[in-house]
Formats: sequence, structure tokens, C-alpha cells
Amino acid sequence: MFFTIRMLFVVVALAFSGASFGDGKVADPARYVTQSITVSGAVEHALILSVDDLRQFPQHQVGEVSLVCQSGANVGKLENFKGVRLRDILERAVVKIAGHNDVKKMVIIASASDGYKVVFSWSEVFNSPIGESVMVFFEKDGLPLADDEGRIAMVSAKDIRTGPRHVKWLQDLEVRKIVE
Repeated sequence: MFFTIRMLFVVVALAFSGASFGDGKVADPARYVTQSITVSGAVEHALILSVDDLRQFPQHQVGEVSLVCQSGANVGKLENFKGVRLRDILERAVVKIAGHNDVKKMVIIASASDGYKVVFSWSEVFNSPIGESVMVFFEKDGLPLADDEGRIAMVSAKDIRTGPRHVKWLQDLEVRKIVE
């Protein structure tokens, strides 16, 4: 009986959270849409960037990125999207690096308005081929992103499994030194 009541509570909680079963879609994506992102933490210049602000950065067009989930299953693709390299945004904010080896201890935490978070190391973004393809994007097929991705999203296009670091409804980029 306790198990049945607990399961009922879980089902009711999921129903009211907006989640749906099986298809990975959110019942009301409009409530997560963000109009800007913040860049904060260990940076000299905290930023708040709207889509119009992002358009002032060097633009990059990406033809197609397969979205592969953590299990390895292909769950779709992103096509014809335009955006800005994460590296360019962080260069504008100027990451605070006090000591020569501090870069080895820095991470960038990308957070979405629905609570989803992903992490990049400074070395990935600034010292590897992955950094060339970590994109903060705001347009697909020449149009603004729809509510199901928000106005600003992010993807690491050169990851083998791209899905886990595809951030819909991107809200914040926080730079953090994780060890002393």
C-alpha cells in the first residue's frame, strides 16, 4: 500500500511539473523561454546579452548537427542554425585568471531556465577543437528559435553524444574556479 501511494504521488508530481512521458517534450515550453543570458562568476565584466546583443558578435552558421543522447541513440538533429561561439562570449567577459595554472581549474556552467545544467572546462573551450563548435545559437532556418528551445540555446556540435550538452532555454553562463 505504501508503495502504491508513493507511486501515485510521483505520477501526480510529474503531471503538475509539465513533464510528459516518453517523448521528452514539455507540456508548456513557453514558461521556460528566456530573452537574454547572463555571464557571471570569475569574469571581469559580467554581461547580460539579448539576442540583439548576440547578433553583434561574429556569426557562425552550422548546417547540421545530429542529436545523440547519452545512450547513443540518435534522437533528431539541429539544422541550419546561427549563433556565436561560447569562446567569443567569454573573451568579451574576460575570464579572471590570477595565476598561470588557473585555467586548468576553470569551468563554465551553462544553465537553463528549467534547471538543466552542463559543464565545459576552460581547456575544452579555449584549447581544443571542441571550442570551435560550442555554439550559443538563436536562429534556425533564418527564424528566431521557437518556444520549445527558447530564444537562446546552446550545443557542443563536436561532442560524440551531442544531446547531453544541448541546452534549451539557455539562461546563464557562470565561470567558476573549482579548486585552489
